[in-house]
Amino acid sequence: MPGDARAAAKAVETAEAYYDSRDADRFYAIIWGGEDIHVGLYERPDERIANASRRTVAHMAARLSNLKPGARVLDLGAGYGGAARYLAREHGAHVTCLNLSEVENARNRTLTLEQGLSGQIRVDHGAFEDLSFPDASFDIVWSQDAFLHSGDRAKVLAGAARVLKPGGELIFTDPMQADHVADPAALGPVYDRIHLPNLGSFAFYRAQLEALGLEDAGSEDMTGQLRTHYARVRAELEARRGELKGEVSDAYVARMLEGLTHWVNAADQRLLAWGVIHYRKVR
Repeated sequence: MPGDARAAAKAVETAEAYYDSRDADRFYAIIWGGEDIHVGLYERPDERIANASRRTVAHMAARLSNLKPGARVLDLGAGYGGAARYLAREHGAHVTCLNLSEVENARNRTLTLEQGLSGQIRVDHGAFEDLSFPDASFDIVWSQDAFLHSGDRAKVLAGAARVLKPGGELIFTDPMQADHVADPAALGPVYDRIHLPNLGSFAFYRAQLEALGLEDAGSEDMTGQLRTHYARVRAELEARRGELKGEVSDAYVARMLEGLTHWVNAADQRLLAWGVIHYRKVR
């Protein structure tokens, strides 16, 4: 296996092992709310994480002209499926969730069944670097804060473009490095946290997507929300640390607090970026 392929495969294994762990599962369920596990849009710095996270979903959904009853949506890195259930319940979409973690997938299926949405949502285990779906089979490809875990983001984007119908929309968010970051050492503590050598950037995603025949449908730089979100999660974790006893290991909590601090510090240094990237397939 070539070196790049080995690195990409290792990234998949690392992400799968992390999100399948009991520590990660209980942390996201207790602190984040267990429905949406991505960056939120905050109206106040002390707002509940779950409310801000759901606002991100609603904001992204409101941008999509193809999001109509019966629309076929592919959610890459779907986590617990909160976005999929929102799209199915509020917009009548049919959503395929593709996700690495079977722990998360099991909760996704349970919550989907409990909310009466199993007829509209399918949950598949798999990596978004290797999409098995037919060409031009989805109206929308959706993802939230998942592509950073990939060791081959260009392949992820190529697969997403392939499975989109002509006129289809790709919309995603991702924690990124700022376009001006040239020295990987500047973000070393963050890269160490995600076990990868780099992050994507607005410039990287723009160049890749335009080369694939997609055009910008109005992407938004909302970088300030990234700093607010990670600071909010850190504050919540510190305040509720006692609740995690017996649920999440002390070592995991300590590592998480350290990692969140690195993200906040990097944001304060203007080394990070975040926003909604929205493109349409034109050929």
